[in-house]
Parts: sequence; C-alpha cells; structure tokens
Amino acid sequence: MTNLDIHDISRVCRSYGLGGFYLLTPLRDQQVLAQRLIDHWKYGSGAEANPDRVKALRLVQIVDDFKEAVQSVASLTGQRPYVVGTSAQDYGQLNYKQVKESLETKPVLLLFGTGYGLASELLEQTQAVLRPLRYLDDYNHLSVRSAVSITVDRVLGDIY
Repeated sequence: MTNLDIHDISRVCRSYGLGGFYLLTPLRDQQVLAQRLIDHWKYGSGAEANPDRVKALRLVQIVDDFKEAVQSVASLTGQRPYVVGTSAQDYGQLNYKQVKESLETKPVLLLFGTGYGLASELLEQTQAVLRPLRYLDDYNHLSVRSAVSITVDRVLGDIY
C-alpha cells in the first residue's frame, strides 16, 4: 500500500462513478498509515492545495477483512456483490464484457492485490477471476494502480 496507490485508485473510482474503494488490510499499522494519508488529502494541507481530490478520497473505506467489504456492499446496495478476482496468472474465467453485463443486474466487487497479487485464500473466495490484462504475453507485472485503471476502463470505458 502506498500513498500513490490510494490516491490514484480513488481518483479512478471517482472518475468512473464507482460506488467506492475498499482498502483491505488486517495490519493495524497499515490501517493507521492509510487513514493518515487519506486524512491528509481530505482534511489537511492536501485538501487545501487540491480540493478536487477530497471528492475522490471520500470513496476510500479501510476494512479489516474481505467479509467486511462484501457486507458493506450488500448493505449499500441491498444485494450481495458478485465477487471477481484479478490476477496476472491466467485463470481465464471472465472477460471484461462479462463483468460489464453482470453490473446490469448486481453490484460487482473487483479484488486487486499488490506485490505478489491476491492472497490465495482471497482468490479462493471469489466467484470468478478476470482474465489477465496481458494474457498473450509472458510479462504481466503492472502496478496495482495501473491495473485498476486499465481494468476499470475496459469494463466501463466509452467505446466509440
């Protein structure tokens, strides 16, 4: 988790009108650090320097575990979300069009990981896994903020 990840992912969520961004970490020190970074942009000198960012950072919610994120989405929408994992490994279950079609009937919770990707115990709790961004190449090591940006645009982007 980095300031850039939190900052850039929240801006993608705001730009594409997403319902929120759950920053999931069970580590208390990481939660405290994340909250401090978020507060800087929402209330501190960061908010004064760039008020537009406040709108984006309001979408971030720090959660302890996966179940808390799922329950939050269900509470906000009245439906349990369709949980879709992402991975650089090719599990190849879903494409972007299928995710967009799912959004027509239910909320979708997309899970992204950092470093070595999603923990296997999280990946096992998903209902499907999205095809990797670069499934035809042997190199697929994007930063999480880049992967989120590309994935969200492929699912929701304007194609003319």
